[in-house]
Amino acid sequence: MRFIIAIAFLIICNTFYAQNKVLIFHETEGYRHKSIEAGIQAIQRLGNENDFNTIVSRDSRFFTENDLDDIDLVIFLNTTGDILNTDEEVAFQGYMDNGGNFFGIHAAADTEYDWAWYGKLVGAYFKGHPKVQTAVVNVMMPDHMTVDHLPEQWKREDEWYNYKDIRPDLKVLMSLDEKTYEGGENGDNHPIAWFQNYTGGGRSVYTGGGHTVESYSDPDFLEHLRRCIRFALSD
Repeated sequence: MRFIIAIAFLIICNTFYAQNKVLIFHETEGYRHKSIEAGIQAIQRLGNENDFNTIVSRDSRFFTENDLDDIDLVIFLNTTGDILNTDEEVAFQGYMDNGGNFFGIHAAADTEYDWAWYGKLVGAYFKGHPKVQTAVVNVMMPDHMTVDHLPEQWKREDEWYNYKDIRPDLKVLMSLDEKTYEGGENGDNHPIAWFQNYTGGGRSVYTGGGHTVESYSDPDFLEHLRRCIRFALSD
C-alpha cells in the first residue's frame, strides 16, 4: 500500500511540474537588446528556484513545430519587429484562445505592428523613448501580488517607453510620474505595467521595464518578474 501511495504521489508531482513550462521567446527583426541574454539567464534562475521549467527559443518556427498545449506561459522577452509569419500567428493565437498565458517584457510592445490582434494582446504599442534615466514609478495596485513587494513610489533607472494605441480597459499595475523625468509623452495616463484577462481564459501581463542589463540583477525588478510569472501561471 505504501508503495502504491508513493507512486501516486510521484505521478501527482510530475504532473504538477509538467504543467509549469515557460517559453522564453526572444526573436528580433529590428533592434536587438544587449540585455536579452541577461534576461534569459535571470528567468532561468527564477525557474530553478520556483519550480517552473524554462524553454528558450529565438526561432518563430517553435510555434508551428511544437505542441503548444505543453506550454503554460509564453514570454516575449524584448522581441522586436515582424517576427511571426501567418501560420505562426495562427498557432500562437490558437494557443491563447485555448487558455494560454502571455507575459511581455519591455520591447514586446515593439513587435508585430501590422497584427492588430497582437497589439490588443499586449495592450499597447511602443511609440518612442527618451534616454535611459531615473524616474518614479507609481504603484497603482499596491495589494496586487505582482507589485505588493514594492514601495508605492518606486524610484529606478530604465528606458521608459511612450505608448500608442493604449487599450482603455487595462488593469494598470504601475504608471510613470512624468514630472520626475524628461521625455514622457503620455501625460497623466502613462501605464508602465498592466494585465488583462484574456477571453480564452488565460492572462496577458506586460511590464515596460527590462531594457538595461542592470535590470536583471535588480532584486526588486527580479521579484516583480517572478511574481508576474506566478500570477500568469495561477488560476
